[in-house]
Amino acid sequence: MALASSSSKMLLSSSFFGSLRGIHTTTSVCAERLKSFDIYRYNPENPNEKPHMQTYKVDLNACGPMVLDALIKIKNEMDPTLTFRRSCREGICGSCAMNIGGTNTLACISKIDASNLNKPVKIYPLPHMYVVKDLVPDMNNFYNQYRSIQPWLQRKNEATEEKGNAQYLQSVDDRAKLDGLYECILCACCSTSCPSYWWNGDKYLGPAVLMQAYRWIIDSRDESTQARLDSLKDPFSVYRCHTIMNCTRTCPKGLNPGKAIAEIKKLLAGLAQKGEPGLETAKLHKK
Repeated sequence: MALASSSSKMLLSSSFFGSLRGIHTTTSVCAERLKSFDIYRYNPENPNEKPHMQTYKVDLNACGPMVLDALIKIKNEMDPTLTFRRSCREGICGSCAMNIGGTNTLACISKIDASNLNKPVKIYPLPHMYVVKDLVPDMNNFYNQYRSIQPWLQRKNEATEEKGNAQYLQSVDDRAKLDGLYECILCACCSTSCPSYWWNGDKYLGPAVLMQAYRWIIDSRDESTQARLDSLKDPFSVYRCHTIMNCTRTCPKGLNPGKAIAEIKKLLAGLAQKGEPGLETAKLHKK
């Protein structure tokens, strides 16, 4: 009898815990929340296949909140041939710049709209650039333009200054002039949203590069201001900007390239002056 009683208890208990497990399983499984992602596809290795849009459905319950999370999930679980750039996932490197829902932005900080599952997310590479593959644009021209502005500190008496052994001094006010300029991550969202850059990208430097040019022009420690301005005195480098301000509206870092370009124009026209440094920049280099 004791054995029978013990057996019945075991059966009861296994049945009880089995039903509990069933309840847990039932409550933890949620209905799928499928969101469509229409993604631009282009493969240069298939010359007979024209660029086209391809649709992928992603369950948002099993995906992170950002568009980059969805792209990674698609590549890892659905289509390993999908090609795009990415690196930091924190809006710092600028690698995942693309056109999402008609706006140039970074995929890693672009939140998926989960409130309307019926509206697909449309994703294209940055506009008006040659496409290497899928969502990867050719950035060579952009980087060559950036190189052309010589984005490094230039001094007149470099031979007599102790590089690496002493810093160049800068006042608090002079340092504040660089705010809103140095934060640029060169993602090219602003330049590729500018109609002037679309039509004259081979001559017009574009908002991103011009903002970086102004960053070095206005730096109190840099002594090549006039040479930098002289290099921009032509009909195209700066003056193709018509203050459409698409650049400022689309910047994912909240910067204002349009204002920086306007400041360059004022310096070129003599309406503004850089002014003398607030501190003797090379004071620590003197023996």
